[in-house]
Amino acid sequence: QVQLVESGGGLVHPGGSLRLTCAFSGNIRSIYSMAWYRQYQQKQREVVAAIPTEGARYADSVKGRFTISRDNAKCAMYLQMNSLRPEEAAVYYCRAEIWDSRGHLDHTWGQGTQVTVSS
Repeated sequence: QVQLVESGGGLVHPGGSLRLTCAFSGNIRSIYSMAWYRQYQQKQREVVAAIPTEGARYADSVKGRFTISRDNAKCAMYLQMNSLRPEEAAVYYCRAEIWDSRGHLDHTWGQGTQVTVSS
C-alpha cells in the first residue's frame, strides 16, 4: 500500500506562485510513476504534469510555468506553479502508479489540496 498526502494549496493572486507537496509513504518501492492532476468543479480530472521514469511531461497549458520534481530521499513530489491564472483554481491531486503483487500497474490518489486564484 502507498499513501499520498498533498499540501501547499491556498489562495494566491493572479500571477502569483504556489508550491504543492505530495508526501508519499508505505511501500514506496512499488511506485512506478507519479503525477499531478487537477479537477475543476463538476469536471473530469486532467493531468497537469507527470514524472515517469524517462522524464517530466506537462500539459501544454502549463509548460514554462509549472515544474514537477520528486525527491525520493524526502519521499516527496512537488509542483512549483508560477504565473497562476484564475482559471487554474481547482483541487489538485497527487497520483501514483504502483506495481501490485501480481506485477500489474494499479494507481492511488491523495485527498487533494484546494488552489484558489483570485484577486
